[in-house]
Amino acid sequence: MAIQNGDRIGVEYTGTLEDGSVFDSSKNHKKPLVFEVGAGQVIKGFDNSVIGKEKGDKFEVTVSPEEGYGEYKEELKMEFPNENLPENAKEGDMVLLSDGKGQEFPSKILEIKEDKVKLDMNYPLAGKTLKFEILILEHQTKQETDESSEEKVSQE
Repeated sequence: MAIQNGDRIGVEYTGTLEDGSVFDSSKNHKKPLVFEVGAGQVIKGFDNSVIGKEKGDKFEVTVSPEEGYGEYKEELKMEFPNENLPENAKEGDMVLLSDGKGQEFPSKILEIKEDKVKLDMNYPLAGKTLKFEILILEHQTKQETDESSEEKVSQE
């Protein structure tokens, strides 16, 4: 049965950049990536690529920046007071910024000055074309997922 929005699937994947370097793989996490198709739990290009596929399908997809992590934005290079900078931080390091509400943003240190630090707050994969090799391991239709949830509730 073909995968549709609302279905829950499990996949093995390897993501590479255009130069062939691997930036992520489900093998690193030692378990499949499980997500609801169309729910925004993965990048749009990855999400869209599985629609119409079936359990057991293995395929490759190229994802543009627009359907990946967005375009690279120069305006996301910003300066901040360096008072909260880790003591051993150096240019090129990645740091996590927090918005105070629990949301964290990975940022790259571009330059450290006496009292300021210049950070690149673009997501590290912004502006990059991504390639994924995907194998669909599990497929549960929306109806099967809903029925499974109802059974769990009625058993409690």
